[in-house]
Amino acid sequence: MSPETANTTYRRNHFFLLLLIGFISSVSSDELEFLLNLKTALAESDTKVFDSWRSDNSICNFTGITCDDSGSSVKEIDLSHQNLAGSIPFDSICQLQSLEKLAFGFNYLNGSVTEDLNKCSKLTYLDLGNNIFSGPIPDISSMNGLLYLYVNNSGFSGTFPWSSLENMTKLVVLSIGDNLFDQTPFPKQVLKLLNLNWLYMANCSIGGEIPAGIGDLKELINFEISSNYITGEIPKEISKLVKLWMLQLWANNLTGTLPVGLRNLTNLQFFDASTNYLEGDLSEIRYLNKLKSLQLFENELSGEIPPELGEFKQLVNLSLYRNQLTGKLPPQLGSLSDFNFIDVSENFLSGQIPPNMCKNGKMTELLILQNNFTGEIPASYSDCKTLTRFRVSNNMLSGVVPSGIWGLPNAEIIDIATNDLEGGITSDIANAKTLAQIFAAHNRLSGELPPEISKATSLNMIDLSHNQFSGKVPATIGELTQLTSLHFDNNKFSALGWLPTLNSLNLSCNQLSGQIPSSLSSPRLSLLDLSHNKLAGAIPESLSIEAYNGSFAGNPALCSQKVSYFRRCSSDSRGTSSVLRTAITCFSVASAIVLVFLAYFCYLKNKSQKDDQSRSLKEDSWNIKSFHVLGFMEEDILDSIKEQNLIGKGGSGQVYRTSLKNGVELAVKHIRNSDSVHRKRKHSGKQDSSEFDAEVETLSSIRHVNVVKLYCSITSEESNLLVYEYLPNGSLWDRLHTSKKLGLDWETRYGIAVGAAKGLEYLHHGCEKPVIHRDVKSSNILLDEHLKPRIADFGLAKIIQTDSTDGSTHVIAGTHGYIAPEYGYTYKVNEKSDVYSFGVVLMELVTGKKPMESEYGENKDIVYWVCSKLKNKETVLSLVDSSIPDLYKEDTIKVLKIAILCTSRLPALRPTMRTVVKMLKEAEPCKLVNIIITKDDDGKKKNDKILS
Repeated sequence: MSPETANTTYRRNHFFLLLLIGFISSVSSDELEFLLNLKTALAESDTKVFDSWRSDNSICNFTGITCDDSGSSVKEIDLSHQNLAGSIPFDSICQLQSLEKLAFGFNYLNGSVTEDLNKCSKLTYLDLGNNIFSGPIPDISSMNGLLYLYVNNSGFSGTFPWSSLENMTKLVVLSIGDNLFDQTPFPKQVLKLLNLNWLYMANCSIGGEIPAGIGDLKELINFEISSNYITGEIPKEISKLVKLWMLQLWANNLTGTLPVGLRNLTNLQFFDASTNYLEGDLSEIRYLNKLKSLQLFENELSGEIPPELGEFKQLVNLSLYRNQLTGKLPPQLGSLSDFNFIDVSENFLSGQIPPNMCKNGKMTELLILQNNFTGEIPASYSDCKTLTRFRVSNNMLSGVVPSGIWGLPNAEIIDIATNDLEGGITSDIANAKTLAQIFAAHNRLSGELPPEISKATSLNMIDLSHNQFSGKVPATIGELTQLTSLHFDNNKFSALGWLPTLNSLNLSCNQLSGQIPSSLSSPRLSLLDLSHNKLAGAIPESLSIEAYNGSFAGNPALCSQKVSYFRRCSSDSRGTSSVLRTAITCFSVASAIVLVFLAYFCYLKNKSQKDDQSRSLKEDSWNIKSFHVLGFMEEDILDSIKEQNLIGKGGSGQVYRTSLKNGVELAVKHIRNSDSVHRKRKHSGKQDSSEFDAEVETLSSIRHVNVVKLYCSITSEESNLLVYEYLPNGSLWDRLHTSKKLGLDWETRYGIAVGAAKGLEYLHHGCEKPVIHRDVKSSNILLDEHLKPRIADFGLAKIIQTDSTDGSTHVIAGTHGYIAPEYGYTYKVNEKSDVYSFGVVLMELVTGKKPMESEYGENKDIVYWVCSKLKNKETVLSLVDSSIPDLYKEDTIKVLKIAILCTSRLPALRPTMRTVVKMLKEAEPCKLVNIIITKDDDGKKKNDKILS
């Protein structure tokens, strides 16, 4: 090559090199701009992921970014689990020409997904799942190379773009469940995706039958289509899916039997077809020896449980309750695996309880109630330290209850009621620190209650009725400060000790003698039955009210000054001895002398006061602690505590209305100290109540427009006062359900929903330590003069401690109709329990119905009723309160969808309150601003509606 030629070639190559460098530089500059646009759009996120996203840094060094081999173009964006919030600018992102992976899963991304997403045509991986988007998913048919598609649990609605799947023949994962899509039959496009190994379509409004073509998807290892509207039988073609690892069909309307050939699914480990209408036997199950979890509860299955289940070495969960099963449980059941759960309740099973289900020390719940089991309770369960629920009631069990059962250290419920069991409650109960409820009624238990029962400090309910217990009720039972219900009726108890403040007490049909203890004089008792004993003396005045009529029948030695059917009390008819009468007289005289002396002393010290009540209002008797700047003195508040100012009763006290001289109105909650909850304060030496502590601790540091404002607390030895802002429009319950009912238009209801949600969001996410309200309901949402909501009544609230391992707390809390379903299985409540209760409130706002009404059916609530109506658009619209105009009904359905998410059966599927607020904002109704009267070309009038 000549020098001239070589020089020309060099210049040409150098030119193209410079051109290529310039092109790469230009591409990198553009891609930097696109990524910085993304950063700006998500600027409100509480994350550090964007710290490296700087213009002076290479885009390939950005956190979450992977470049192609050339090191110049973005190939992958993976920002999953980064606490991101905001709307994604797909118009920028989808200009990244080499983008193959886009992952935004498990964040708080909102807004709509625009049609620009379809420009990301080279994607092989798309994950938008577990966010809070709104609106439909746009057409994505350009992504014909897509392998993984995750859009599950992200708030999408409308019609899913099923036609977009037709060209995605390489798709391996399709996860679209837990979205409120329009109802549709099983999509035929899915049946053509022959490479699928993961198909998640649960809770996304799929109807009709499962087509036979499902058998063509032979690569499937996971198939979930639960919580939909599927009808018909399980197709026999499903037996072709021999690689299946998980099959979830629960909560549909399936009928027929388990298909012949199901036995072919020998790799199946998780099978759940519960809550359907399946019938027939379980013979196909006997071959599925790799099963870890088998759940077929709430069906119409019959026949015997295959004995082969006792030989399954991986089975840990067996749930078959509410069927028509007969025969025995396999004797070896659970002995070869780390078995941890069984619920076969409400069947017709018989025989003995398998003795080795806790052989490997992992079992947490043993539930076999309401069957025909016989024999003794195996002694092996005394050593099952992991048990939290032991429920064997309503069977035909006999023999002595193993003593260790009473001392299970992690048990929350022991339920052995309605059997033929003997023995007594042993001193082992001192070890049952988490035990909340004992149900042992209708047996042949006997002996005296051990004083160690006071060591089971979590007890709130004891039912030992219809047994043969005798002796004294131990005085130590009064140390059980959480105890609210005590049923000892139809035993042989002879004496009462000190009892705690209860809500329910039944000691009827015993041999109790002596006087009614003064500790029963609390007005909190909603049920009291001391009938048919040998009680004597006067009925306490506080119990001599109409509410307790019949509570003392069958005690002829009792007397009363108020209850008409008892003889009048007199010094000769109180059943007291002359010695006792003398002692009482002496004590009374001595007390009178002391009182006279004290009265004279107080008179000298407080000359300006007129009576005992005014003496208790002196400044040195009260301690005021303010949380805001006050424009009043404690005397202004104390003067208002009188009957004519009473406006209601909260969860833990009476509420009075106070009008100050400057015209300001306040609400004062009066909580009287109870002997059963007195405890010493660390600094002042005064006594206080747990409810008062809870409310002050919660509210004193809270500053939020949607949480009721606490101005101050005023305390004395006998009373506690909380001074709040006064809300003149009462509670949401009043405005929806009572004689004070006020027509609330949808815009007002929506505003109440958003405001209340923001208040709860603040409690859960805005406080230094999260606060669980634990009694969210419409009567605890108060309304100001503008009908703006405030969350109130924190008597049950709980601040989650930072050292709590699971962010939950054990407590009896809440109101029937608002309590989350998991409460029936565990006494642990957390923020998701509040979310459930708030979902019920949303349902009240949409439907105008109460949480519990007779039209829902026996033992059914509004959540059940609403879910039963989710069949088609017409039945859904029928749920809306008839007073809401048709113009807003589509808007109400948006809120109803949020309510349904909030009341999901599984807490993990419920959104956080932060997510709820964002979803509610997306559901804001259109506002009719004006109607303009104009004329068309023919001179005719027409109305132009303008919507904002």
